[in-house]
Amino acid sequence: MSNWHAGYTAETAYTYGYYTELNPLRTQLLLLNWGVQPPRVGTACELGFGQGMSVNIHAAASGTRWYGNDFNPAQTAFAQELAEVSGNGAVLCEQSFQEFCTRADLPDFDFIALHGIWSWISPENQAHIADFLARKLKPGGVLYISYNTQAGWAAMAPIRDLMEQHSRVLSAPGQDSLARVSSALSFVNRMMDTRPRYLQANPTIAVRLQQLGEQDPNYLSHEYFNHYWQPVSFAAIRPVLAAAKLDFAGSATYPDHVPPLNLSPEQIEFLAQIPDATFRETTTDFMVNRQFRQDYWVKGSRRLNAHEQATALRAVRILLVAPFEQISMKVTGALGEAEMDHDSYAPLLALLGDYQPHSIGELQQRLPEKVAELGSLLQMLLVLAHKSCIAPVQDDAAIALARPATARLNRHLLEKALGRIDLAALASPVTGGGIGVFHLQQLFLLARLEGHVTPQAWVRFAWPPFRALGQTMMRDGLPLTSEEDNLAELLRHADNFHVTVLPILQALGVAD
Repeated sequence: MSNWHAGYTAETAYTYGYYTELNPLRTQLLLLNWGVQPPRVGTACELGFGQGMSVNIHAAASGTRWYGNDFNPAQTAFAQELAEVSGNGAVLCEQSFQEFCTRADLPDFDFIALHGIWSWISPENQAHIADFLARKLKPGGVLYISYNTQAGWAAMAPIRDLMEQHSRVLSAPGQDSLARVSSALSFVNRMMDTRPRYLQANPTIAVRLQQLGEQDPNYLSHEYFNHYWQPVSFAAIRPVLAAAKLDFAGSATYPDHVPPLNLSPEQIEFLAQIPDATFRETTTDFMVNRQFRQDYWVKGSRRLNAHEQATALRAVRILLVAPFEQISMKVTGALGEAEMDHDSYAPLLALLGDYQPHSIGELQQRLPEKVAELGSLLQMLLVLAHKSCIAPVQDDAAIALARPATARLNRHLLEKALGRIDLAALASPVTGGGIGVFHLQQLFLLARLEGHVTPQAWVRFAWPPFRALGQTMMRDGLPLTSEEDNLAELLRHADNFHVTVLPILQALGVAD
């Protein structure tokens, strides 16, 4: 049999994560902040969709027709199950990149997403994808791409190579991939106990290794143990994408759009003196010691003039998605924690606190003059988006169209919560994307769907599957042992869910 996995880890299942950066609606605020016209997305494609949580949520929650490909048949089967149950119309295939990218029956796309793929695949597959982008991304279309970056991996990359070599050379015959991960980590930690000079020269490695030991072994297997694994610089990726007629539009992470969160005044001034945009991006990666880039690229970006940009920004709608009373006036970036100006944010949050969609233009009209200036308001919204306090909102027609499919998908995911705890997102027809919902909260939502109307009834419904899955409640950092204490703590969480979380999920269309 041919090596169908082409050097990529295939023995273990990938995690069931949801990635909001793959939501095309999310590009609006960020691209407009850079003065770039975002496309109207009717067709989209995710290459390497993993378990398919993101592609299915986005297909169900919007009017976009999604296509996707993953080489792993088990993952594709799960993704196709979600597509069939929800009726979201997603076309999800199990093929190699070469097979999928050369298909003649695919449409051209307004949006293509590559999350966590580029750094882990062979040069041949990178070439197939680059050709696909050149041929299949429409003019004005957006590419989302993420990849490991040289600057942040400089010290850790040799350790990763050592672990991968250990897995290939010293693992016991027949040992499964998770055992190989554990064995390689043990070997490296024992080596570090000897105080090698490498550790003395790179003291941060000890913290990184401790963090690795706390992570999901399935994730580590995919992240660190692929045969092809190569961090690259922005300068190296740019010519590859430029050959496909793609222009760099900006970072897909919110803090990069608010420079003081990541950069000191001296660093901002230093970078401003670099005339070449590519060299400036590469230098910025050193400033923040970036390990992972997440970027939007546009095929033939159309720059907006000041009037066009302001008009488009004022039309963007947003929704508060965090409990109003629990939002702290602190924000964290690469420089650490910073204080948010209470006098500026308080009136903005007061307007958003009704958990209804608001356009930026409407907020400008209703805010005090000192915080209503568009540039200042935009910076505050980017900070709140970074804190996961706000989310973009679709137009009303798209929301209505998406409700049936999201309801079917969410019901299916909630029913799965009776027997598993690793599906932590549900679909919102309002945002066109996903929202994180804890396992216990999923059980409460399922209880409501089953006709239970009070927090006490939700607890009675949730306790048997919660207990059967080996879960236990915590109080003051300690696990509770008695059923009485667990039920009391569950009721406290159910009451809090009823008061603070449920209204937000209802505003998002996740709950009725």
